[in-house]
Amino acid sequence: MTAITSRRTTTLGLLAAIGGSAIMSVNDVTIKALSGGYALHQVVLTRSVISILFLLVFMGLTGGYRQMRTRRPRGHLLRVSLVMLSNITYFLGLAALPLADTVAIAFVSPLVVTLLSVVFLGETVGPRRWMAVIVGLAGVIVMMRPGAGALQPAAVLVVLSAFTYASTHMMTRRLRDTESAATMNFYVQCGFVLVSSTMGLMVGDGHLAGSANPSLAFLFHAWVWPPPTDWPIFLATGLSVAIGGLMVAQAYRMCEAALVAPFEYTAMPLAIFWGVTVFGQWPDLTAWLGIALICGSGLYVLWRETRIGGQR
Repeated sequence: MTAITSRRTTTLGLLAAIGGSAIMSVNDVTIKALSGGYALHQVVLTRSVISILFLLVFMGLTGGYRQMRTRRPRGHLLRVSLVMLSNITYFLGLAALPLADTVAIAFVSPLVVTLLSVVFLGETVGPRRWMAVIVGLAGVIVMMRPGAGALQPAAVLVVLSAFTYASTHMMTRRLRDTESAATMNFYVQCGFVLVSSTMGLMVGDGHLAGSANPSLAFLFHAWVWPPPTDWPIFLATGLSVAIGGLMVAQAYRMCEAALVAPFEYTAMPLAIFWGVTVFGQWPDLTAWLGIALICGSGLYVLWRETRIGGQR
């Protein structure tokens, strides 16, 4: 690969990360908007069916349905499992926390990507980037507000989501030589359909509903038929996760994981914007401090990469 081709690939990959993260922020706001009136598994099933339909059209236009063939079913199974665990824990936390707080805590994941890229991908990370990881983790501790008497369970769920999300990108890098972004996302959505359908059959009648905890209420809410006014919201979440997921997966296929990860911080200002405009939730002083530590550490990594040639 020539230097020009390499730079072009890197540029396209980073643009995909920025655009995909911005589009995925729509998924966050729509999921939170739906969490008060629908079960998580109903939302996920509807979202995944919409996503699969989009991906089938996309694959039909970009190489055909042979992209669904794979020689690495075990790799897909592991990646699908990680994505599902990451999404479920994130959405349960999102139902109970302000949008900006949830996204800020989840943004420890680019720092975890830095850590895991060393262990699993053999990428090089120096002392300055390790310091950024430590600062980012300190920001997560602030966001979890341990001084309030106990760690918020919803915040712990989001931290777990961040670690599994980072692990997902490790699998994306491992599968990139033989699997396209469309293939990986197609199998993820098929996994969601299977799990959410099973969950719906088990608890969709609402016999476990009624919890005062927002996360548990979202998980066990009875299935209801959406009114016409909510269908655009379901459509938005399905399309945003399909398009945004394609773009982010492609970014991690094209570029080093530790380089792509900080560009996902594009979603942080959008999360604050959505939180204020849609839900009327301004971050408080503690939240701003955590956001500053988490995003500052990630953006420092980005600055090191882009300004001084990746010297670590």
